[in-house]
Amino acid sequence: MEQEWFMGLMGGLLIGLAGAVYLLGNGRIMGASGIIGGLIDGSERAAWKERMSFLAGVILLPLLLLPLGANGETNLTQNPVLLIIAGLLVGIGTRVANGCTSGHGVCGISRLSLRGIVATVFYILAGAITMVLFRHTLGWI
Repeated sequence: MEQEWFMGLMGGLLIGLAGAVYLLGNGRIMGASGIIGGLIDGSERAAWKERMSFLAGVILLPLLLLPLGANGETNLTQNPVLLIIAGLLVGIGTRVANGCTSGHGVCGISRLSLRGIVATVFYILAGAITMVLFRHTLGWI
């Protein structure tokens, strides 16, 4: 039996739980781009320990799960140019939208934020158009 759906369900539940704990624990939205952006531009110097703890958890937890059989297999392209371009576009998109998928999609929708709902609709639509264009039309991915 295919188990990808179960892993997706578990991942979604864990992300939702993390967002709830982060919000209830310190009253802030768990938006990864805002957390990392505050570290990079120095705008949130007072909360740098909290931000570094979050970033360390994002990086270290998957490494800790590897011995448990979490292989993290993806369908990621092996083309480094596409990866760099995609990363830059995601970074630009999060700045333009004032947030990312965790801030708008997970935390925004759960708080019934109109801004979060609208942003989520647009980034899902942009992702779908991108996949149709680059995978199915051009064959680059």
